[in-house]
Amino acid sequence: MKKKLDVRDPLVIDVHELPRRAGESKNINTVIKLPNSLSNGPVIVPAETVVDLDLLLEAVVDGVLVTGEVYLEAETECSRCLDPVEFEIDATITDLYVYEDKEINSDDEADEIRKMQGDLIDLEPALIDAVVLELPTRPLCNDECLGLCAQCGIRLEEDPEHKHEIIDPRWSKLSQLKEEK
Repeated sequence: MKKKLDVRDPLVIDVHELPRRAGESKNINTVIKLPNSLSNGPVIVPAETVVDLDLLLEAVVDGVLVTGEVYLEAETECSRCLDPVEFEIDATITDLYVYEDKEINSDDEADEIRKMQGDLIDLEPALIDAVVLELPTRPLCNDECLGLCAQCGIRLEEDPEHKHEIIDPRWSKLSQLKEEK
């Protein structure tokens, strides 16, 4: 059973004012705070992050088509050197919300189509889909970041010639023979 939508939720839109005549539309420009954090694994966008929504709701024969832009700024750490990295997400939403009384023919379509609850649309799943796909999988502070030394942790950008001589313990006896000569 689906959760009952609450009109006070910032990601729930009431389309009661949008007539059920194909071609009618309504613009929504709003700023909200994410109710829950979003993540793709390495990057986490925390709850309460400010999100700008610029949406167009259009009445179509089967429901309401929601299209628009989602914009947010977030911070994570570089995957190589762990420095803070700020990034912007400018994602696109395009989702059809079918009226409750419309029948969906195939089981495959039923999983992909979002249904309205009365006159309410829940934008959270569409927002999650749009934003998570745009999150960087390996965020970098810059493309030339050299990262950290795996042995001692020094920033390789500060000393690009930094090296450690690592002797394989299996060859250590040969090293000792070389030193004896």
